[in-house]
Amino acid sequence: MKRLLIIFFLFLPFLLNAQNINGRITSSFYSFERYNTASSSETFFRTYQALNLNANYSKFSLRTRFNFESNLGNALDADPRVRFYNLYLEARDLLGIATVKLGRQPLFTPVAGGLFDGINLKLKYAGFSLTGFYGGNLPAYQKLELTHDLGNDYIMGGRFETVALKNFRLGVSYIDKNFKSVDYYAERLDENLDPVTILIQSKSNQYKLLSADAYYSYNNLVDVSTRYEYDLNYEVTSKVEFDGRVNATDKLGLNFYYNYREPRIRYNSIFSVFDYGNSQEIEGGFDYKISGLYRLFFKYGDVKFDSEHSSRLSLGVTTQYGSVSYRKTLGDAGELDAASLYLAKSFVEGLITPSVGVTYTSYKLSSDDETNSITALLVGINFRPWRILSFDFQTQYFNNKIYKNDFRVLFKVNYLFNTNL
Repeated sequence: MKRLLIIFFLFLPFLLNAQNINGRITSSFYSFERYNTASSSETFFRTYQALNLNANYSKFSLRTRFNFESNLGNALDADPRVRFYNLYLEARDLLGIATVKLGRQPLFTPVAGGLFDGINLKLKYAGFSLTGFYGGNLPAYQKLELTHDLGNDYIMGGRFETVALKNFRLGVSYIDKNFKSVDYYAERLDENLDPVTILIQSKSNQYKLLSADAYYSYNNLVDVSTRYEYDLNYEVTSKVEFDGRVNATDKLGLNFYYNYREPRIRYNSIFSVFDYGNSQEIEGGFDYKISGLYRLFFKYGDVKFDSEHSSRLSLGVTTQYGSVSYRKTLGDAGELDAASLYLAKSFVEGLITPSVGVTYTSYKLSSDDETNSITALLVGINFRPWRILSFDFQTQYFNNKIYKNDFRVLFKVNYLFNTNL
């Protein structure tokens, strides 16, 4: 609470001088039952209060997003908890070329994504852009704290991108992400085989990746994207990916996907001594527009591991009201059959939107194992009396041999605001 008050007064002058304030307030209530033993259970009521806030003044903005969660009645461990996802200042179009972000912010790159505490600088001019970022990794549960060891617990990188070529986008990215392991105490045996308590301090684990990507689009007929990643620590190709689509006619679209992937293992990790082998995945399919309301789709894919492989296929129909689909998986990764249906439709110009979804899945880990099944059902309704205010109510049901008759309830209120001062 003290940190929240300090932050509030720190940014209060900016909020008072803002020209525009907008955002969203969300309040959610979630109920579920948890079994402590085979014969006794407890019912929990979780509350989540979230705030998205943007305060804008000319080219400057303060952006924040945080969540407060707690339990009504019997509290869980670490309740209540505040998670800060965003809290940063943004300055746009400085000198006509620069955008700067400072604070806790999201990171989006082809190589990696997430959140970090630091600075992000982007320079953009005449179809070219150059981005660089540096900062610390977040603590557990998005606590409002900075890392205590920035030299060993950091993320840094950059990206160069150009759209100067017609119909092309080309980019090169680099990322260096280092993790500082948490120190802990454990009992070990000394030279006399007596138990002693010692402090365990592990080395930081690291990712260093270099990536190149390209995207090509032509007259809404052809869309092709490809990406290559190289692991600088292990000095191997980490990933090759290709994704393409051709609109053969006004109704028929053809899709193709391929990737080659090495396991993503942190440097200096004990798991690096194991030889997992790589995997190659290939998938092709099509979608066909039957009319303005219905689109039929089909995909077939195969994944090849070191000495095994697994196949999958999916087909279904999508409409403006939802979708119905079937998916089948077979091979060394297990066998699975799943059918699902989801429908939603708005009435009275969006005032009421009921929805329903049902999924039935049967699976077994190998051809010799017994067949298990999963049934999942959700029924919900969205009520929006005004554009800025909406209410959601949803019931969820799940049943298999582990979670028998699992029933949950979710209620959420959304309030949007946008004020020019």
